[in-house]
Amino acid sequence: MRITNLDTVVVDFYRTNVIFVRLSTDEGFTGIAEATLEGQEQAVVGAVAVLATAVVGKDPTRISQTIYELNRDAYWRGGPVSMTALSALEMTMWDVSARALGVPVHRMLGGQVRDRVRAYANGWFSGAATPDDFAEAAVQTVAQGFRGLKWDPFEAADLFLEPRDLRRMLEPVAAVREAVGDDVELFIEGHGRFDVPTAIRVARELEQFQPVFFEEPCPPDGIDALVEVRSKSPVAIAAGERWMGRNMFIPALARNAVDYIQPDVTHAGGLLELSFLSTLAAAHYVPFAPHNPSGPLSTAATLQLGATLPNFRYLEIMATDVPWRRDISDERLQLTAEGDVLIPDGVGLGIELDYDAIAEHPFAPHPMRIFNDAVADIRPPDARSYFNFERAGAATGHTN
Repeated sequence: MRITNLDTVVVDFYRTNVIFVRLSTDEGFTGIAEATLEGQEQAVVGAVAVLATAVVGKDPTRISQTIYELNRDAYWRGGPVSMTALSALEMTMWDVSARALGVPVHRMLGGQVRDRVRAYANGWFSGAATPDDFAEAAVQTVAQGFRGLKWDPFEAADLFLEPRDLRRMLEPVAAVREAVGDDVELFIEGHGRFDVPTAIRVARELEQFQPVFFEEPCPPDGIDALVEVRSKSPVAIAAGERWMGRNMFIPALARNAVDYIQPDVTHAGGLLELSFLSTLAAAHYVPFAPHNPSGPLSTAATLQLGATLPNFRYLEIMATDVPWRRDISDERLQLTAEGDVLIPDGVGLGIELDYDAIAEHPFAPHPMRIFNDAVADIRPPDARSYFNFERAGAATGHTN
């Protein structure tokens, strides 16, 4: 089997554009993956085109060799654009290899250790402005079955916060905790906003709300700040969504900079690299909680990892999405009454795309929103759930 083409398909997803990468072969098998990189979509499309010139004619089942050689031969190594394109290529090769064998990807990665993973919801708060708005949205999301909620309450904060601003920003956190009770897990996102003393002060104020972790409290460029924050934080620290591969994770783990690692399968090197990172984390007894706020194929790939990695602790997932998410693929995720997402058992990554439906939502530019007051505007007003929900007492099972 040989690769005959590698191309991209782009679909508007409101806050970003989802990039699908498609690998075609001379035996009729097609592998698909996701290469979403917010604000850099056109650069990723170009990077995939560069990779295409290097891989046409190669055997798509020789995954490790191909990825190693592409890394070796690249003069400019790493970086989010190149790594996102390379990660997507790697995942298309896994997908096509598993399709050729007629098995799920997780069968090729060592087999299942579980058939479901605990999920926490992101995006559930879209449009909320007041503490009461956040509390109401939280209650509705928990009623759907989610047992974990994540969000960034820090508006447009940049490095420093006045005490009065921090008190105001924590009011929605207090409202949500009171509304959902102590049995629902809260995850607080920092988006790399704070300098070291501010991050420590925020972490100490968060302790009263018992979050599972405080995510990316400092900018992701180095680990010294994280080491200092974690040494003084009363709550667990998570990081890694903007670390591209092992060169950042190895020193972070060695220096005890984090309590949870959060690599993203679409940026950090693909399935095999994340499996390796999981093993590194396991050697330090650090749980694995990958970043996953993107589209259906990113979620599908992350679920394949969830099936196989013993220290996989949490799946991040969007509670709602653009109305056309259910149209562009046959993704049908099932959320159990206990807050778990069942792992699909379809062939490959377990998803097929509808290219006609994708064509109805072409590329649209979307500026990044992290450092402006639109950070809560993460989903459109007509966003809707794309899950199949299992109610209490309903039979369990897998979905394809």
